[in-house]
Amino acid sequence: MWRWVLAGAAGLALGTWSAWALAGGQLGDGGSTIRIGQWSANTLVGSKAADPWTRAATARVGLLALPRSETVYFDRTRDEAGQPIDPNCTYRLAGAELPARWWSVTLYDDDQMLARNADDAHAIDASSVAVGPDRRWEAVVGPAADGAASWISTGATRAPLLMVRLYQPAAPDDASLAALPLPTLNRVSCAVEAAR
Repeated sequence: MWRWVLAGAAGLALGTWSAWALAGGQLGDGGSTIRIGQWSANTLVGSKAADPWTRAATARVGLLALPRSETVYFDRTRDEAGQPIDPNCTYRLAGAELPARWWSVTLYDDDQMLARNADDAHAIDASSVAVGPDRRWEAVVGPAADGAASWISTGATRAPLLMVRLYQPAAPDDASLAALPLPTLNRVSCAVEAAR
């Protein structure tokens, strides 16, 4: 009898641990990750074909994922040089209009929540950026706007994560998504470097 109780308890503990470890607080790979530079998207998020670990990771971070035909999510935690985004540094986020009905770029902290700051600069979107005649736009990502018209604040964040959302992408198939002109993120300056 005790052998069955111990086996059941061990199985429950192992199953819980494996789900937690594989979900890892991040959106699992599930074998269908699209990478564009430092951006990545798991195309199973919001899909009926999502494996149990992708579903567990989605539930764990509280993402209310829409179907892929409605929304595709790309995220990044590193700049173009492959360095982690530093909340004390200033970055230039530059891109072109994205082929979707509407798009946004939002900054989250390591707890998958918006930064707890009072500057009301958590995101930019298709309606808030100034698009030039060449259909391109720019924004500052950093602790201060530095005079920029479009700004995403890293204030009060520990480990910033940028997420691009494409609402009703023009072509949601894998090949089209892999060819998207997602924005670049280049470090301009850093408060730590300036103090040296």
